[in-house]
Amino acid sequence: MSLPDLSQFKCLKCGACCRQEGYVRLEKNEADAIADFLLMDVRQFIEAFTILTRDRLGLSLKEKADGECIFLTDEGCRINAVKPRQCLEFPAKWRFREFERICAWATAKRMIKDRE
Repeated sequence: MSLPDLSQFKCLKCGACCRQEGYVRLEKNEADAIADFLLMDVRQFIEAFTILTRDRLGLSLKEKADGECIFLTDEGCRINAVKPRQCLEFPAKWRFREFERICAWATAKRMIKDRE
């Protein structure tokens, strides 16, 4: 199966990418921006919502027990306005293994292609 053309990607806010296990690495100043958005001190934010990555080179957002992002709610991303660049760059810069099967946009694209 070939990857869909990502130039037309438009997030449908299905949350599939937010339910995948793995690091959501924070870049410089992202912890500050998220803490400000949540009206928290950055140290409180780091303690409550991040972990040190195994390579000890940075911070990652914590996951819920089931692997979901800690900021995923029933209404969507709690920090959408300041979400990390890793999230913003999905799926162009990173994709998870099941992207084509789970992502609502990729699924819709595949169904259209299958009908052609």
